[in-house]
Amino acid sequence: MAHEATSAALAALDTSDIDRWIGVPLPRLQLRYPTTEADIGRWVQSMHNPNPRFYDPDFFGQSELGLVAPQSFTVAAGDGHGATPAIQGAVEGTHMLFGGDEWWFYGPRIRPGDLLQRDTMLFDYKVAETRFAGPTIFSRGDTTYANQKGEFVAKQRCTAIRYVAEEARKRATYAEDTAEPTWTDEQLASIEARQLAYYGTFRSMGHEPRHWKSVHEGDALPDRVLGPHSVATFATEHRARPATVWGAAYYTDGKTGMFDAGWLSDFSRDREQEALDPAKADGLYAGASRGHASVEHARDIGMPRGYGYGSSMGGWLLDYVENWGGEGAWTVHMNASYRSPALTGDVTELEGTVAGKRYEAETRRSLVDLTLRMRDQTGRTMATATAEVCLPE
Repeated sequence: MAHEATSAALAALDTSDIDRWIGVPLPRLQLRYPTTEADIGRWVQSMHNPNPRFYDPDFFGQSELGLVAPQSFTVAAGDGHGATPAIQGAVEGTHMLFGGDEWWFYGPRIRPGDLLQRDTMLFDYKVAETRFAGPTIFSRGDTTYANQKGEFVAKQRCTAIRYVAEEARKRATYAEDTAEPTWTDEQLASIEARQLAYYGTFRSMGHEPRHWKSVHEGDALPDRVLGPHSVATFATEHRARPATVWGAAYYTDGKTGMFDAGWLSDFSRDREQEALDPAKADGLYAGASRGHASVEHARDIGMPRGYGYGSSMGGWLLDYVENWGGEGAWTVHMNASYRSPALTGDVTELEGTVAGKRYEAETRRSLVDLTLRMRDQTGRTMATATAEVCLPE
């Protein structure tokens, strides 16, 4: 009987409007202004990534690369954190959470003066039963990033978890997480000491790369600790994306199903008010992302308190890998699955292991395979990922 009830619930979720968007090129939010040094510095600041390669002129001025953006900056130059193409088609009363990101990086680095352009479309979707919200849509959307020279920089395949908000509220999966954890002065001092120790691991490398020959299967990456997270840190992450600046971006012509995707009224976009005050639809003060920084609106969609951005989790992972690899490293591919969000008051810990190494004769690349895990202070897994990193021999 339980199986029959589940099947009926899945069938009752009307996804017919999603079908017409699959494979359809979508309008994109196009940045008006090229990337600046300040954009890159603001991004690494928001990601809590004090690697001098990305903000210190005295340091990057001595590098053969000069100032380049971290690979995680790619998502900052996009629309909706890369989730926009995955949110197409109307399903009433739904909201979305990030379910994962898969990245392919093609080689060109992002530098000051670059102006990225994007092509986006819905790739596919499926419906499955989840403990969090019952019948749930897992939709995947692709964003291809190219620079002003027409060079392909990266492709991102984002998974959006679209669910009925009322059902998530009823199930109250995170009911035990409504109160923020409290931290003693001694605990906070310990967290800070671990953070500073991590920063020392890439500071000590200077401009030297990590060489492929020096890496061995089973090697552990240094632990990385972030947090405690807060409304302030989440707001900083949102505002570090250039497209969130008033007037900095515009939508190209075309049709999209994102704005009429079935959002709850408090999370929808009011075009008339937006014309008078852009804050009415900026995604932080108002709009689809307001639950990140508002307990009231977080609970409207089944979250216990303010929660972090899935794209930031991807950024933390990409930075973690790039910092480990050093100045000559290049993440070729990363595939991350997000299982639980960062909540206000939480601490996030990252760990990684070298799963293997290989030489790819066809491309003449020396590659290292990594397995990565992200957890909170209780040990709950927040994300898992694999990454392929090219290192100099």
